[in-house]
Parts: sequence; C-alpha cells; structure tokens
Amino acid sequence: MKRNVLLYFLCFLSSMAAAQNAAPDTSWVKANYTKTEQYITMRDGVKLFTAIYTPKDDSQTYPIIMQRTPYSVRPYGESNYRRSLGPNAHLMREKYIFVYQDARGRYKSEGNFREMTPAIANKKSNKDVDESSDTYDTVEWLLKNTKNNGKVGQWGISFPGYYSSAGLPNAHPAMAAVSPQAPMSDEFIGDDCYHNGAFFLMDNFGFYSGFDGPKTKDGTGYKSHFNAEYTDAYKYFLDFGPLKKANAAPYFADPNSIWRQTVAHPVYDEFWQSRNIKKHLKNIKPAVLVVGGWFDAEDLYGALKTYAAIEKQSPGNNNRLVMGPWTHGGWAAPAWKGFAQYQFGTDVNKYYQQEIETKFFNHYLKDKGTFEQSEVTVFETGTNEWKHYQEWPPINVQPLTYYFANGGKMAAARLLSGLEPSTYESDPANPVPYTAVTSGHRNNEYMAEDQRFASKRPDVLSFQTDSLTEDLTLTGEIVANLMVSMTGSDADFIVKVIDVWPAGSSVPAVKEGEKAIDMSGYQQMVRAEVLRGKFRNSFSKPEPFVKGRIEKVTVKLNEVAHTFKKGHRVMVQIQSSWFPLVDRNPQKLMNIFEASESDFQKSQISIHHNEKNPSSITLPVMR
Repeated sequence: MKRNVLLYFLCFLSSMAAAQNAAPDTSWVKANYTKTEQYITMRDGVKLFTAIYTPKDDSQTYPIIMQRTPYSVRPYGESNYRRSLGPNAHLMREKYIFVYQDARGRYKSEGNFREMTPAIANKKSNKDVDESSDTYDTVEWLLKNTKNNGKVGQWGISFPGYYSSAGLPNAHPAMAAVSPQAPMSDEFIGDDCYHNGAFFLMDNFGFYSGFDGPKTKDGTGYKSHFNAEYTDAYKYFLDFGPLKKANAAPYFADPNSIWRQTVAHPVYDEFWQSRNIKKHLKNIKPAVLVVGGWFDAEDLYGALKTYAAIEKQSPGNNNRLVMGPWTHGGWAAPAWKGFAQYQFGTDVNKYYQQEIETKFFNHYLKDKGTFEQSEVTVFETGTNEWKHYQEWPPINVQPLTYYFANGGKMAAARLLSGLEPSTYESDPANPVPYTAVTSGHRNNEYMAEDQRFASKRPDVLSFQTDSLTEDLTLTGEIVANLMVSMTGSDADFIVKVIDVWPAGSSVPAVKEGEKAIDMSGYQQMVRAEVLRGKFRNSFSKPEPFVKGRIEKVTVKLNEVAHTFKKGHRVMVQIQSSWFPLVDRNPQKLMNIFEASESDFQKSQISIHHNEKNPSSITLPVMR
C-alpha cells in the first residue's frame, strides 16, 4: 500500500471534482481563466499562500467560491493551471472566481499547522486565531482585491470539508453559501482517528506516515516519516505487534508528529474536546449544504453530526443534508452507477451535481434560478430511490426492538428466562479480519461486503430474524444494547447489521453481456460500528469490567436509509475484533499504546439474552 494512499485519493478527488462531463482539460481552464498567486496576510501577520482563478471575461462581476486545504493548491506557479476548477464542471463553466488556499502551516503557507485547529469562541486579540478567523480574513482580502459581486461560497471534501465547517462560526457577512462535504467533526468519537474510543489503526498508520513529515525547502511537498509498503495488511500489522513500537525509529520517531499527538491522547481529554467543531456551530448565517456518503469509511459520522449540530444550535438556519450511496467523496467522481454488489440503475452523480450542488451555489451566489431542494435528501439502498424529508430522522420513524436468543434467533418479543448466554472466545493473536480481501490497502467495499467469511468463525455471534413477510425500511440511527460479561477487564464490541438475501437471488451484471451476480445467501453489511468497552460509561474516564459481572454496553451505529426486501432476513453480528481496521485490544484495562505482547490475552465474552438481562437492537422503522 502506498503509505499515503488516503492523501493521494483526496488530492485526486479535488482535481477530479469538475471533470464529470469531459476529460480534465488544462488548456480549457487556461483559455478561460487567469491565474494569480498571492500571499494573504492574516490578522496576526501570518501569510497564507493562495491561488486565484479569475474568468477572463471581465464584462461582469463574479461570485467567489473558495477551498481551504491542507493537501496543497497544486500546481504551483502562475503559468501552471489546474485541470479543473470548483466542485463540478457545470460550476466551472458557469464562471466563478475560484480560490484555493494552503491552510496555515501547510505547504507554502506560513505559520504552524494544527490538526483540526481548536476554535476560539471569544477572541480577545489579533493573536487569537483559528480557522474561522483565517477564513474571515481571506474573504475580506478577496472582496477588496478581485472583481467580484460581493458574495462568497466555500466547499471542500474531508479535511477541506472540515475547513468549510470551521469557517461557519462568526462567518464574514459576504459568506453566503457553504458546503461541508464529508467533513471531519470529532476525531475521537466518530471520524478518522478513533471510533467510540477504538483506534483506526490501518488508516492512521498509512496516512500519517506521509502527511506531516519534514517539509521541503520550497514548501511544495513533504518527506515521509518512513516507507510502509505491504501486500497483506492483516499479516503486516499482526507481525508488527504492539503499537508502542511505532513511536520510535524507523517509524514515528518525531515526538511532534501528528501520529505521536494522536496516540498520546487515548481518552477523550481536552486535546480532543477542544477539536470538536460541532459545539461551535451556533448562530450560523450562510446557507449550508452538508453532503455525505452511506459507504464513507472515514467521515460518515462527520456529515450526519455536522448537519445535526447546526440544526440543534442554529434554529431557523437554511441548512440542508444530502446523503447518497457514496464512498468518501464519491459524489465528485465522473459517474456513480453502482458500488460493491449494489447497482443503482442510474448515475446518481448526474442528479446530485446538476440538480443539487450546481443549483445551490448558483442560487445563493448568483441569484440564478431557484433552489427548492427538500431539507433532507437521502438515497435509500435496497429500493435504490431518492427520498425527501423535511427533517432528519423523519417524523414517521418508529423504533422496533429485536431481542437476541439462543440458536442465533432474533425476534421482536422477549423470550423466556433461564436461557444460557451466547459465548465466544476473543483471541488477540487471531483477530477477526474486517474483510475477506487480502490487500495492502483498505478495502473500501467492506462497508457493503458479504459477511459469510465472518459468520463462519467461532468468535463471531450471528442472530437473525425469520424471512420477512413484507418490506422493512430503516431510516435513522440504530442502537444496540448488549448485556455482557467477560473474563478480562476490557473488550471491543463490533455490531454489524446485515441484509441476508434469500436463495435464488441475483442482481444485474455490472457490465452489459455479463451474467447476473448470484446473491443467494449473501450477507450484505448495511451498517457497522465499534465501541471500546472501557468507554461504555464515559469517553473521558475509562472503567474496567469486573470478571463475571453482567454490564450493559450500548453501541450506537450511524444512521442508515435501507430497505430489507420481503423474503430477506435481518441479521446482527457481534464480535470483539475488526483487524487491522481497528487495533487489537489486549482485553485488559490499560493504555494500549504502552502494551507489550505479554499484555494481550484471550477472553471469554458472553452476550446475555434472558428475561432479566435482555440483549437487543433497536431499529428505526418507517411506518
């Protein structure tokens, strides 16, 4: 795997964002836009490198659309042009002033970079700077130094999506439309670094090895901390052993590296709490379009929770949510007609780019046309239909609780008392893989992958309903309540909701002329999430489990919009490792980044499901 494959992917999305209707065409951009490069001075004197593309047709004024990024505004040099501009080709041809800026401390910009810069709510002097103030100061300079119509928009995917969110608090009055897309929001609870306290090993290791190494003298690149190339991620990280090894040469020897900062804070302390941008999304004035993907392995949480935070803290704000069947940033691809074994029957990107994204910016920045998109637009998998709601989750969702029972059964009624628990042995030396695919990089399709490889293992519990007698549509958040006991003092709990296809099922072939895809017995993952057990009561104060004591563990899964068709079954799988997506838990209460190999131990884990201690999962069912 390329050690910084995620970085390359994000840069690729940025360059591809406007290329869906034609091949990337530097010559077209150069013929229609004039590029200039500027250092824009912030209020504290730090200068940020900025590339500005202005339409050559100066017969009118144009609005500004900007992107602030830690991934570089490449290519550098006023004679070197990007292959495409803006979020999509329609907007590029509409003509805007497109602005790209290296974020503070990154590439050619001055200053010190901070991972998700803590926001300062009450700034007392010009030394109090954050991403909101940097955005404000940039807008102020652009308004005075470009031929614009007085309106500014901002967008970005992933980290640039976070910068879009971070520019919303106390936004410049000229900021009229902002689209945070797959934005990072809280890296300990649900985005990128950790999920509910569980460390996302493979992504962090690969990304940070190349993201923040020593900067080159000219500021156009970074040297890697080390080279990490392997073809079998599962074997590589199992052989790697305890993660404390990564904190020394030849890996992350630099104590100031972001990896070292990340692992130095294994609980939800002030470091993470100060970087939670959601709590600052108050009194938001610009129109907002939050975009995310149901198959986003990195920031699905961020999109959903950013929208929710604005709704809760900025009543009356013009805030919309779009969730489609995309991976991370997939809505910026040239086309999107299917994913994994899903075939959508249409190009969902054409609808999104033309009918939603383009109209959003045109309306709020150019006063062109109308933008009557519903409050919430989500793509419902299973039926492959766009659904429109006025709130999220929809008002007509009712909770339906299924209870687990012996024999892998799952039913809507509690069963009799006296039932023995379902028990498995979790062994850190033989962790459950997150995918059946042997690969040196993350298999993005794991979020919709067939789970039969896992259900065959003795350390994975499976519970399922009878065949459904009618369609069952889930729209909203899923919550599992597990009554657990164990022999160790800590454990991870991974809960997966799965759509089990009946015998004889098939889906159309991906390519015309090929055979249909056999889906008989296919266990299609719909949603999954992990909770590090020691954080079951508090993410800030981990607590040990007491051997043999039954305790409640609640695992919240991100929202979903999916229909289980008649004849299918709903399955839930429970396991205690998800490797190497998530690091190994030694299954004893300790700082895992200080663990030695001898600390890793087997644990007998029981899921209780009797009348006194019922384990269950609550599904959001559309009525």
